[in-house]
Amino acid sequence: MHGAATNGTHPELSAILRENVPRYTSYPTAPHFHPGVDADVLRGWINHLKTDDELSLYLHVPYCQALCWFCACHTKHTRHYAPVATFLRALHIEIETAGRLISRKGRVRAVHFGGGSPTMLKPNDILALGKALRDRFDFCPDAGISIEIEARDIDEARLDALVAIGMTRASLGVQDFHPKVQTAINREQSFRLTKSVVDGVRARDVKSVNLDLLYGLPHQTLESVAATVTHALALEPDRIALFGYAHVPWFKKHQTMIDEAWLPDSAERLAQSQLAARIIVRAGYEAIGLDHFAKPDDLLAIAARTGKLRRNFQGYSEDNCETLIGLGPSSISRFRQGYAQNIVATGEYEKAVIAGQLATARGIEFRIDDLARGWVIEHLMCNFAFSALELVERFGEVGQRLLYDASRVAIGSSGRLLELEGNNFIVPQQSRPLVRTVAAKFDKYLEKGAGRYSVAI
Repeated sequence: MHGAATNGTHPELSAILRENVPRYTSYPTAPHFHPGVDADVLRGWINHLKTDDELSLYLHVPYCQALCWFCACHTKHTRHYAPVATFLRALHIEIETAGRLISRKGRVRAVHFGGGSPTMLKPNDILALGKALRDRFDFCPDAGISIEIEARDIDEARLDALVAIGMTRASLGVQDFHPKVQTAINREQSFRLTKSVVDGVRARDVKSVNLDLLYGLPHQTLESVAATVTHALALEPDRIALFGYAHVPWFKKHQTMIDEAWLPDSAERLAQSQLAARIIVRAGYEAIGLDHFAKPDDLLAIAARTGKLRRNFQGYSEDNCETLIGLGPSSISRFRQGYAQNIVATGEYEKAVIAGQLATARGIEFRIDDLARGWVIEHLMCNFAFSALELVERFGEVGQRLLYDASRVAIGSSGRLLELEGNNFIVPQQSRPLVRTVAAKFDKYLEKGAGRYSVAI
């Protein structure tokens, strides 16, 4: 298993740093979804679920009490709880509808609450959601429940409610601890507050804590990034996710509040990511894929060592469920047949589900070419390598054609993006920060130009 890159990048690769490419949490990526995948198509996919399938659930809460200017998620801020309560009524109806259609055809192995900010929900509403899920779906006894926590929302009652519904992993957004950076992104969150939440989670015997950090933010420097990482390590998280800030103001207008003159350039972003990675690895964490780190005994590190690491909409994961059921506006489901995304606009989503309908707005059905390219891209993102022999064994002629693509990348890559070593195509160490760019070489849909993406680093 090859870890995240922590050393210098080959000079010939410097021109690639500014390329805009997908993050590849799915393939095909969401800009290529289309309305041909609708509620009727989704019902057909659900009908083909097997009784022994294991399922993941994702619940999207599209509200925050304050909007962070760096955020690219589908969310909106509200100072009043009434819109949240209206949304929750619709979400309960969607849970009931989905549960009835699935009708115990599979067992839930993992649940992820995201947003937005799931922890802005009132304690009783958190408890009601947990009960609704267990009433409508059959849970594995050891199902994992991961919840994104906004530290500024949290109080003792909310923590108690999260534990009561079975939280096994808490994921806290930190981003950066420097006051100047926090002001620039409209997110003031002290180390002391973050520590109090982590301590509260651990006092309730929740075994896993993840911290999200960002590089490439306005006013960040090598010194401020190093200080933030050092403070984060003092909390002894089980996992750290180190993401690059995605500046996409054409997609999220509130990002225009960030002056682009405040942002580090691509070379500085790379230096920040590599410095942070070195500090984290020196502290005893294992590098996982492009941007995650975990203690050696964490399930994510074990999955990486045993070849079971996966990549999904939450990033790197040990979740091997083939089927993901997305609930809430904008959420994306994955079935063996393809992806299906819910209506993004919260009000339109609420109308659809209150009327008893599935909220599916668009998606994409897999072709064999999609599956083969997705397999290559996931292996590159997770392992920085893929087996030529396994590719052909799995996908036959389609896999064979992809080998020609891989060979062209390897031969034509002056910056050494991909190399052939025996039976394996491997992203060499110095090129691993650019693995998204390598993966993009296998993305057939990029030729269609349907999406705009963030920079590769």
